Amino acid sequence: MIKTDWSIEATAARRAQYYAASQSKFVPFKEPMVFKRGSMQYLWDAEDRKYIDLLGMNVCISVGHSHPDVVKAATEQAQTLTHCTTMFYHPTPAHLAEELAATMPKEEEWVVHFTNSGAEAIDLAMTMARTYTGNLDLLALRTSYHGPTAAAQSVTGIAGWRHPGMPGHVAFVPEPNQYRGIFGENAGAASYLDEIERAIATATTGKVAGMLVESVQGYGGIIEMPKGYMSGAAERVRAAGGLYIADEVQSGFGRTGDHMWGFEADGVVPDVVVMAKGIGNGFPLGAVVAKKAVAAPMAEKFMFHTYGANPTSCAAGRAVLEVIRRDKVQENAREVGAALLERLHGLKDKHAAIGDVRGRGLMLAIEMVKDRKTKEPDEDVTAAVFEKTRDAGLILSKSGPHRSCLRMVPPMCLSLQDVDKVAEGLDAAFRSAAT
Repeated sequence: MIKTDWSIEATAARRAQYYAASQSKFVPFKEPMVFKRGSMQYLWDAEDRKYIDLLGMNVCISVGHSHPDVVKAATEQAQTLTHCTTMFYHPTPAHLAEELAATMPKEEEWVVHFTNSGAEAIDLAMTMARTYTGNLDLLALRTSYHGPTAAAQSVTGIAGWRHPGMPGHVAFVPEPNQYRGIFGENAGAASYLDEIERAIATATTGKVAGMLVESVQGYGGIIEMPKGYMSGAAERVRAAGGLYIADEVQSGFGRTGDHMWGFEADGVVPDVVVMAKGIGNGFPLGAVVAKKAVAAPMAEKFMFHTYGANPTSCAAGRAVLEVIRRDKVQENAREVGAALLERLHGLKDKHAAIGDVRGRGLMLAIEMVKDRKTKEPDEDVTAAVFEKTRDAGLILSKSGPHRSCLRMVPPMCLSLQDVDKVAEGLDAAFRSAAT
């Protein structure tokens, strides 16, 4: 029998000795934390203390930890055939492809390529855009995050995520941040759209392969695209020969509450949509959903992801879509998210360290500043409050280019009954950090 030592000390020691430095750096709290089990929106650590999960294990848990329907679907598939390479036919990923395509705008014909992760999906979307258009240059937003692979890093606009050796042909444009953007507070979309035109004219050949946009920036600090930005960006990029690529890895699957996909908030129809994380509710899975004509030229060469159409993960993905539909998960995200956002505004009124609260649905953030007038980011206060949230029984993350935001992206089964506990826990963390 394989034995597992659940002690915090032994687990920390094994990580310290056997994890590569690149894997061991990405930790939230100062002291190690071991989770032993989860159920829906709750987690329990190795010492059986209960927490409200406001992180969703980095937005991967969409409909709830160990959701019984998702576990059942994956288990039944794994007991029959755990893996079947996509070289052979299997009905489960074929069904999921059909079901994902059905969530896209109806006026287009959509096709699906399954990957192992969101970063691989970004890589594929970049290759697809360059293959279809024949152009190399891509546009991306400053403070964007698209993944850790070399290609995905090249379109990520945060230095802390970028390593040597990334491919080039990427121009960055300012993100339309309505709190601390370069054109001031609530500046709207127009000036930022002008920046796209300037970038195309000065930092590219004048012809582009496409532009990648997170419909709501995740690691960038929950930055929602203002009205008119996504549709305006698509118009300008297409005029330069490129494609509009919507990154829905974090904002998709109903998380914003108002729509299944974040890009729908602006009425834009992307050429390519990238998705992952919540698609599998913890099972590794990603996908690129593209207009059929855009994907067609990729048939000229091989593009293969060994586990991409894994039937066990795809069975989980099918169950996720069914739970979202049946249990009105998107509607819950809208209702509970609005109630929590209201409470966050109340916290802003009480704590001077809070410069801004924002978000939509269950994709929310608190941004800390040293002074509300200057908006100077306060990483130290953010870290102090963050450490105290653990004592309050909350799990969330530090985010943003200055690590000055508390990001909340919980499983979308978070309830109205949880909202009071979350607000009270955050309030206690702010008060404790101030003493």
